[in-house]
Amino acid sequence: MKRTTEFVLGLIGGIFGLIGAVMAIFVGVLDEAFSGSTEISGLGWSAVLLSILGIVGSVIVKRKPKLGGAFMTIAAIGGTISIFVFYILPGVLLFIGGIMGLFRKDKTKSVEA
Repeated sequence: MKRTTEFVLGLIGGIFGLIGAVMAIFVGVLDEAFSGSTEISGLGWSAVLLSILGIVGSVIVKRKPKLGGAFMTIAAIGGTISIFVFYILPGVLLFIGGIMGLFRKDKTKSVEA
């Protein structure tokens, strides 16, 4: 079965997640310069790793839908927890694609006897 919808949702969500993570790292660097706190930039780097996991999941979902769906769902939940404000849209896209990869059934051809 073609899993084009899951692939596209995961890829777009992963790319938007990388953009949001870079924005969070930028805000974290500014925060570190003014207040000395490195928490936001650390969470931004974790969001980069989770976005890469989401992109890998979107590529895997065509061959192994359950594994790819699990990767995208983990990336969505983890990214939303780490940097909520910057990861709302990517989290939603990755979560929808991941749930579709986990629960969508393949169409089977019925054989009439």
